[in-house]
Amino acid sequence: MGLTSPIPLRASSGGRYSSMTKDDPVEEINSEFVSYTVHIPPTPDHQSISASQTSLNEDGKDGMKLKPERSFVSGTIFTRGYSSVTRGHVIDCCLEKPETMKSGLICGMRGCDEKPIQGKCECGFKICRDCYLDCVGSGGGRCPGCKEPYKDASDDDDDEDEVSSDEEEDRAFPLPSIADFKLDKRLSLVKSFKGQNHQPDFDHTRWLFETKGTYGYGNAVWPKDGYGAGAGSDATGFEHPPDFGERCKRPLTRKVGVSAAILSPYRLLIILRLVALSFFLTWRIRHPNCDAMWLWGMSITCELWFAFSWILDQLPKLCPVNRITDLSVLKEQFESPNLRNPKGRSDLPGIDVFVSTVDPEKEPPLVTANTILSILAVDYPVEKLACYLSDDGGSLLTFEALAETASFARIWVPFCRKHDINPRNLEAYFGQNRDFLKNKVRLDFVRERRRVKREYDEFKVRINSLPDSIRRRSDAYNAHEELRAKKKQMEMGGNLSDPIKIPKATWMSDGSHWPGTWASAESDHSKGDHDGIIQAMLAPPNAEPVYGAESDGENLIDTTKVDIRLPMLVYVSREKRPGYDHNKKAGAMNALVRTSAIMSNGPFILNLDCDHYVYNSLALREGMCFMLDRGGDRICYVQFPQRFEGIDPNERYANHNTVFFDVSMRALDGLQGPMYVGTSCIFRRTALYGFSPPRATEHHGWFGRRKIKLALRKPKVTKKAEDEMVLPINGENNDDDDADIESLLLPKRFGNSTSLAASIPVAEYQGWLLHDLQGKGNKGRPASSLAVPREPLDAAIVTEAISVISCFYEDKTEWGKRVGWIYGSVTEDVVTGYRMHNRGWRSVYCVTKKDAFRGTAPINLTDRLHQVLRWATGSVEIFFSRNNALFASRRMKFLQRVAYFNVGMYPFTSIFLLVHCILPAVSLFSGQFIVQSLSVSFLIFLLAITITLCLLAILEIKWSGITLHDWWRNEQFWLIGGTSAHPAAVLQGLLKVIAEVDISFTLTSKSSTPDDGDDEFAELYIVKWSFLMVPPITIMLVNMIGIAVGVARTMYSMFPEWSKLVGGVFFNFWVLCHLYPFAKGLMGRRGKVPTIVWSLSIIISLLWVYINPPFAGKQGDLMKFNFLELSLLHY
Repeated sequence: MGLTSPIPLRASSGGRYSSMTKDDPVEEINSEFVSYTVHIPPTPDHQSISASQTSLNEDGKDGMKLKPERSFVSGTIFTRGYSSVTRGHVIDCCLEKPETMKSGLICGMRGCDEKPIQGKCECGFKICRDCYLDCVGSGGGRCPGCKEPYKDASDDDDDEDEVSSDEEEDRAFPLPSIADFKLDKRLSLVKSFKGQNHQPDFDHTRWLFETKGTYGYGNAVWPKDGYGAGAGSDATGFEHPPDFGERCKRPLTRKVGVSAAILSPYRLLIILRLVALSFFLTWRIRHPNCDAMWLWGMSITCELWFAFSWILDQLPKLCPVNRITDLSVLKEQFESPNLRNPKGRSDLPGIDVFVSTVDPEKEPPLVTANTILSILAVDYPVEKLACYLSDDGGSLLTFEALAETASFARIWVPFCRKHDINPRNLEAYFGQNRDFLKNKVRLDFVRERRRVKREYDEFKVRINSLPDSIRRRSDAYNAHEELRAKKKQMEMGGNLSDPIKIPKATWMSDGSHWPGTWASAESDHSKGDHDGIIQAMLAPPNAEPVYGAESDGENLIDTTKVDIRLPMLVYVSREKRPGYDHNKKAGAMNALVRTSAIMSNGPFILNLDCDHYVYNSLALREGMCFMLDRGGDRICYVQFPQRFEGIDPNERYANHNTVFFDVSMRALDGLQGPMYVGTSCIFRRTALYGFSPPRATEHHGWFGRRKIKLALRKPKVTKKAEDEMVLPINGENNDDDDADIESLLLPKRFGNSTSLAASIPVAEYQGWLLHDLQGKGNKGRPASSLAVPREPLDAAIVTEAISVISCFYEDKTEWGKRVGWIYGSVTEDVVTGYRMHNRGWRSVYCVTKKDAFRGTAPINLTDRLHQVLRWATGSVEIFFSRNNALFASRRMKFLQRVAYFNVGMYPFTSIFLLVHCILPAVSLFSGQFIVQSLSVSFLIFLLAITITLCLLAILEIKWSGITLHDWWRNEQFWLIGGTSAHPAAVLQGLLKVIAEVDISFTLTSKSSTPDDGDDEFAELYIVKWSFLMVPPITIMLVNMIGIAVGVARTMYSMFPEWSKLVGGVFFNFWVLCHLYPFAKGLMGRRGKVPTIVWSLSIIISLLWVYINPPFAGKQGDLMKFNFLELSLLHY
């Protein structure tokens, strides 16, 4: 086996070793590469190179004949590892065979001698233009040499829009080429080594997997002895092999489709049930009940609508997917030392976290404090994180609670980092029932945990005592002000009997007036009339880590090896004045967007409710994997599922919403992405600004089958839609007038803040993908470009931030119309996500193994119904607005449009559901049924529909991971909400559209932490009367009375019709089974039905028996009944 040099080697057939001597003519070589032998074994995908593809010139530059090569069999076994030289054991060898060589200056295709074109494939296969066009047109676009697709034969920028994109996304990326050396691209350059420092064994299987398993690219077989000395080698003249994980850019995320064994039957069942519904409805229409046409007409109308509603709900579920992330690759690519970043500073983009609260009475400050602490302790670079709390009520209680939280964070955050605490919400951590010593190995953990627990108990006492402390402090200062006013009155000779008006102010601890809301609600200090407030509780941290000190009297824990820096924490309360529409939560979120753009300008934004805390400290990293992966520049937001705590184990009212979050949202992830649900979502800032994505796809034709790809950020755009907004990006061609026009329109769209306008291109640049992840012709940032310190926060920046939260800043701008959270709807979250999808953006659903975020949900029946009422009212508003999916653009996929249309349509199903729930009782009252008789055809169709529904439910449970209990509870509450909250929502929506009646909702109370000994689920048993309960109670009573009347009539009838009784009673029980949780909620803790229910039931029963007694048909029957009654009384 001869030694070779790192020059373009000659390929040999049959997988033999290719070598050259040092006497051969070579090109200019860099000294970094050392001697090696390249072995190219044949594989099924890469057959042995034929003689026609071997390029050997018979004459050298000096006219000398080159020596013939020696060939070896390709059977080689790799042994040993990093501890010593990797050896290649050749199993057998063969004789030399003369081969007919073909010049490397002609096409490598058989029978073609045209001049080849360069750079079409990385494998270096020579091919002429005509043969290349033939391969692209009829050969599937694959290279004849390496069998890989040609890169320029397909558009890599939008491969997720194609049906075959799953395989393209999951494949690993090829090794990057070395541009500094003119080497044959079929060969991989691996540096030789001889181990002084013992390294782990070389995993050849891993290397093959990470290089796409394409054996034909070359395998390096290292010489047995020490030869060659490249640059950077050690004392033995050998270098350690590189880490192949760094050289091949592995994907950060991977899409995992649902198993075909589940998905294919699932789709087939949908088709079968659709066919069964068609036959059933056709039979029902063709066989009316002539004896009760009115009953038949109402029933067939309801059934047609239910079939239409089922189709709208089921179609978007055809393509469910799952996604997984690789956090090790994220750390390797963005937080590893390199030439541009020798210190290994984080290259991850910044994230601004928004937390919103309004009323500290309904949203306890302790709950908000725990949410803030979980954010400050999250596992993300400290200098890249900023947290903003929006207090829309301007309460001093929230302000001082946040100040206490910032102080306590100096203890809690280092403790979490030192001992890897999860979850990082103190109430959840100290309240968990599992063993807290599991996986803990530090000896000081128990001692420090005990100290932190004691400090947290004192922290809770301070938070809980704040309302009383503020009240007593304010009373003392107000009394002192009254004394001063009276003293001044006496000095001026006034009448002491005259009353002195002293405003009852709320005072801060430093003896100054609180600029926000006062308890007395004075002028300029009420909830709708107060100044804007910004306070940086924690300043931006330094770029370098800061380590603490040993534990002593001041330091509770030893932080000598722990970074004690804390993220920036800012309190924000926007200005409010009478006469301005402040647009509730959407207006508060837009104020935070503007403030954060000036103070920190993170290119990504995480939105959380005050009762949703970070349960998984790695959640932000998981979300950033999607944003920073290939194709991530088209993602507008990453939505996480909502998980809840404090729900009763029986989940009486389907509070977890498992079917929606684990079935519907996973299915939407396979289309254009899930909907935005108001919290637990990471946004791209430029998407919130209303800009279009860099690339989009328009769907034309029937069902959007014809796709047209658009590049929206290129200098030359043929035509721009009326609602298009293209971002003026740094680096665009200055001769293009579009960028100048867009820059001039920025003040009109975003307001007159120059700092805000200047922050937009900066945020866009920081959100770019890395250069090597961007497609051809797209913008990308260089690696380590974000590993720079943040600018310090000064008074001028805070002053500018104050100006953008004024109540009049949004006047004559596009905030709330196209920029930021959208106004005009109770469900501003759904509308905001819809607008982004309508511009061509995509979204992603991130389901982590460990819940990313957790929150609370109302468990009381009345609170739950009012929550559903608010959601349904917002859906009705969407249906009657321009945000209806019927008016969506062609950039939205067809099935995504169906899903959004169903969002606005589902409340109207309640009208038909109310009628359908009354029909069984009406049927029993009248003695008629929806069909003439229970024929075999009707029963077969009904059985087919029921069986397919159950099978679909089973398969949904299989691919989504929910339980049968979750599915059944969702079905029950669908009927409860459809007969209570949804009809009221339709009525309110119509009043708003027709009569312009404003709709207002009260804030849902957040459950506070129960004290020791209190019942955790006490609110579950509290009965709060609401007008929403009237329709379900009426339906229950009518159906129970109908069953009694139907049974009595059939038993005492001369010609009993048992078939009609069975049909009517079956549907009655169907209704009552679905309403059982509602009835149980009315019983309260002791399980007793309220008196009004029994009273109404008895009165209606007696009234019906009096009007139509079941035994009045025949006198003999009456005499027998009286005799039986007397006999029973006698005994």
